Amino acid sequence: MSYSIFGQVVGVRKFVNGDLELDFYHDDEITEYRSSNDAGKLSNFPMNLAETLATTLATNVCVEIYFGEDGNPTHIELEECDDDLDDEEIDDDLDDE
Repeated sequence: MSYSIFGQVVGVRKFVNGDLELDFYHDDEITEYRSSNDAGKLSNFPMNLAETLATTLATNVCVEIYFGEDGNPTHIELEECDDDLDDEEIDDDLDDE
């Protein structure tokens, strides 16, 4: 069954080898996604989508990530965030970690 999650990128780590790690805030939790062009490394996000997500850090852009029946991301949608997803809520959750 396909599904989607809605949230914001709250952290990005880019490594010299080109790998990316993204922290994605949704449903009051943070999920880490990884992306690599190296086929030998475990990667759970396509690089082209990960690079687009990274550009939304520190912006008022929210993201909906769509996953296929196999659990892999299929596409993303970007939109301006509503005031419902308040930056203070995200900051409070990050402070709790």
